[in-house]
Formats: sequence, C-alpha cells, structure tokens
Amino acid sequence: MIETSFLKKIKALLIDIDGTLLSSDKPLPGMVEFFNFLNQHSINYLILSNNSTKSPYTYYQKITSLGGEIQPENILTSAGVTVQIMKEKYTGKNVYLIGEDGIREALEKEGYQIIKNVTQKADFVVVGGDHYLTYEKLKFASLHLQAGAQFIGTNPDVLVPSEEGLIPECGVNIAALEAASGKKAIVIGKPNPLMYQSALKQLGNHASETAMIGDRLETDIFGGLQAGLKTILVETGVDNHQSIIRKGITPDLVVNDLINLISIWSNQL
Repeated sequence: MIETSFLKKIKALLIDIDGTLLSSDKPLPGMVEFFNFLNQHSINYLILSNNSTKSPYTYYQKITSLGGEIQPENILTSAGVTVQIMKEKYTGKNVYLIGEDGIREALEKEGYQIIKNVTQKADFVVVGGDHYLTYEKLKFASLHLQAGAQFIGTNPDVLVPSEEGLIPECGVNIAALEAASGKKAIVIGKPNPLMYQSALKQLGNHASETAMIGDRLETDIFGGLQAGLKTILVETGVDNHQSIIRKGITPDLVVNDLINLISIWSNQL
C-alpha cells in the first residue's frame, strides 16, 4: 500500500512549473483546482522553477490568465536565485549572457551590465535557456571563459517539455560551453541546495513540514530529498514510474496528475 499519511503534516509546498503546472503555455490537468485546494486549506506554497527564460511576473500573468489564483510573490525562479548568489559570493558587474528575458531582467534589475561581444571584458558568463542560441553566442561565451570569466549556469535541465516533445534546455548550452572552454559551470538551479534554501527562507517554513512536487527526478525530486523535504513526482512531464527504476531516485509519492494528488491529499485532511 502506498504511504500517504505524511501529507497530514505538510504545511507548505514547493511547486515546479514546466511539466507540473504547465505544458508550454497550456495548463496541465487540475492546475486551477490545485491552487483552489491549497488556498482553501491554507497550505503555504511557492512556485519554484528552474526555467530562467521567463520572469516571475510573466509566469504570474500566464497562470492567472488560465484561472490560477496566485500572487506574484508566490513565484521564485532560478534566474532570481542565480543573481542573488552572484551578488553574495562574487564581485564584478560585466556579464556576457546566453539567455532570455527572465535572466536578463533579473541581472539588469541588480545593476549588472550585459555586454554584446568581446570588445569588453566579462566578469561572468551567465548561461540559461535560450531559444535563439547561435554559433556566435557560443563563440563569444567561450572566448570570455577562456579569458577568465566566472562560469555561471542558471539550471542543469537538459530537456524541457513542449507541445513538440522534449526539447533542449539550459543544460545543453552549459555542456557545449564546458566542452569548448574546458571550464566547469557553477549551476544554481534545482537540485542545488541553494535553490531550496532560498525557497524555504522566502516561505518561512521548515523542511520537515514542506514537500516538493515536480516532474523531474534529477532536479525536483533529488534536490528535495537532499534538502530534507518530502517529495511528490507528477507524471505529466519528463519522468514516471519507469524512470524511478532506471534512475534510482525514489520520491515519497507518485501521482498521475494534480487531480490525482488533490484526491489523495483530501483523504488525509
């Protein structure tokens, strides 16, 4: 019998976006009902995404337009945590960026200067997901890394769910530059403990009363387990029951979708 009684003790939830709440820009089954359930039962939550291409406000607009009742402060992305860690641990302001609006806005908000080529020296090469990746971007990033720039990746995800199937994400960009430059990236997003520490601090909850729900074993689930959280795998994205055996990462609970989770959780309240 599947053990679900731990849900009685859960007072807070970290929620992945892509493959958990949304597939591309479409809601996955039960998204609206799930937020209604959390709000009704006063379960604290933070949407925690490795996707650095979009800003928290963009996600807020998308989710609310689809009927989800959330607030902008309910969202934390790897872009925000990446910039927070850069400020705390490193010096320098010039950034060569491979990425999109989410990470660009986060960097510029904190006063970082985005440089366009190799005419200026970069203190950092920051790499996120980039649907507009070109050879020239990889070339300039590689040259900056060879010249001594600090190598920062927003997240390790190699693939992201889309309507077309699983398509390349940030991890592919990082791997290409590691091969080209011979340098290893410091990768901030899940499963890095820094991502979970930032989330728990923002929530104000202890790990022992918090669960992580997501669709990826190597990031959402592995990171949650390492952070001392209960973990829930939802089979609407990358991983499923078969993946657990193959990858050797075991969540506390596996659900078909959010509707299934609402049903199980309701029986524990």
